[in-house]
Amino acid sequence: MILDIIRTGFMNLRRDRGALMLSFIVPIAFFSIFAGIFGSRKGGTDPIHMVVVDEDRSEFSRRFVNALKGEAGLRVETVRQDPASAEQAVKAGDVSVAVILPKGFGAAPISFSHETVGARLQILNDSSDPIAAQVVFGLIQKAAMISMPDAMATEGTRMLDRYSGGLTPVQRARIDSSMAALRSHLDAPRDSERTDPAGGLSGGLIAADIRDVVGENKKNPLVAFYAAGIGVMFLLFSASAAGGAMLDEADNGTLDRILSSRVTMTTLLLGKLGYAALLGFLQLTVMFLWGAFAFRVELFRHLDGFLVMAIVTSLASASLGLCLAASCKTRAQLSSLTTLVVLVMSALGGSMVPRFIMPEFLQKIGFVTFNAWAIDGFTKIFWREEPVTHVWLQVVVLLGAAVVFFAVARRLARRWEVA
Repeated sequence: MILDIIRTGFMNLRRDRGALMLSFIVPIAFFSIFAGIFGSRKGGTDPIHMVVVDEDRSEFSRRFVNALKGEAGLRVETVRQDPASAEQAVKAGDVSVAVILPKGFGAAPISFSHETVGARLQILNDSSDPIAAQVVFGLIQKAAMISMPDAMATEGTRMLDRYSGGLTPVQRARIDSSMAALRSHLDAPRDSERTDPAGGLSGGLIAADIRDVVGENKKNPLVAFYAAGIGVMFLLFSASAAGGAMLDEADNGTLDRILSSRVTMTTLLLGKLGYAALLGFLQLTVMFLWGAFAFRVELFRHLDGFLVMAIVTSLASASLGLCLAASCKTRAQLSSLTTLVVLVMSALGGSMVPRFIMPEFLQKIGFVTFNAWAIDGFTKIFWREEPVTHVWLQVVVLLGAAVVFFAVARRLARRWEVA
């Protein structure tokens, strides 16, 4: 009897394609996505894209920059040769971090004491990535040990001379001879294993000041950054549910009565689109208003940008909801398909995991989803505080997605006209 009950359960599961999909396909899809995000790193992280500006242009700074370029954890760009352009690159999201080597850096690059700190490096950071600046600071200490052993020895000798009561002439001569031999071999290739030195924001061989050039004046930066991702994900669920009303109307005969009047299928779909888009717009508005009053999201400072992005995002999600509804025959199918599509799009598009921590190939795949475009648009407006004219590409892509999804929904809806 127990075996018969078990067999009956599996037979019912096989007949219910929606339940079968939720049981096996959705877990596999999510496993594949998150394995691609976190499992392809081989114990490390993707290289941090950064820009280095060398204002010192000394021998020490040249060797230091070359050592940074040799770091596997960094992707160093040096084409921007002034601090203003480097800062703009961070603000625009082109790079995660910018490092400025000021004039005078080569005169005293290494310090073992806070009393002898020379020219301090400037690290310009986008605070939406909370780990990039710390990682770069640690690799800066490593690059210093690799590229400037003579500077370390010079500073160590100076400290020894200061705190030991003074070196004798013979000791100074031996040290100078050793330093000359060390400098003569600095350009020789080194194949030995490199190790990371201890370093942190509060200390290290090279002193640095970290400044957040994006998000530094925001009252609640994390909320401002993630509000768009959560909003877009739940907007997709609501739009799909609103589009599914057509399936109920087809089941109870209401759709046939509507089409027998002077209402065409195109007109009906446009009406459904308008309703779902308006509902989505209201949901986004309520969510951002709540964020403004409860979490200090700066909505009213960027009201024009919010309106533009909310309208096009709502249209795109409403069109997708109609497309999903038109491709299904029952509410159960729509529920299963919506769960799969929305969760996968949200995972790849950045609603669940920030895209900057994904491998590059997944970041590129994410642009197939309009989640990524919508989140990028909201990020430009609320996080990077760019003018509304700078989101024209995101607006065009989202409007294009809305047109494509609506066209597919109209084509699939022909089956109701001939039924």
